[in-house]
Amino acid sequence: MSNSRNQSCEQRVAANLRSRVANLRRLWTAYCAGDESDDERLHEYGLSFDYVPSQTFDGQREAYFRYQLSWGGPSDEFRFFVNPDLSLHRVEYWFLDWFDGAHRVLDGKDESLLRDLWDWFRECGAAEHAMKEAA
Repeated sequence: MSNSRNQSCEQRVAANLRSRVANLRRLWTAYCAGDESDDERLHEYGLSFDYVPSQTFDGQREAYFRYQLSWGGPSDEFRFFVNPDLSLHRVEYWFLDWFDGAHRVLDGKDESLLRDLWDWFRECGAAEHAMKEAA
């Protein structure tokens, strides 16, 4: 079996997405049940939540909110693409590692979970705050 560091992001993205969604599902379930542990809390998962305006990167046409989970090599994040009223229209997972990257558009139960998380970010004011910080 080859070392995962020798595999492309395209070869690793599915497994990393499954792992992240499993972690988030567990944390979200505990949060909703009021049963978070002292060691694991939903609001402490991930590194940042920010807004990336369109044209921040070359060829980037659409703005998005980034829920960054790790950085460096590799890094990974969920990207929330929203309408002007902040309603969600697409969620993507990105896995990036030193000049390589791959992503997946979420659907089904994974998308539903991330839609719930987006509503949480929006309702607690994190989305509006992130937009103000980016301005």
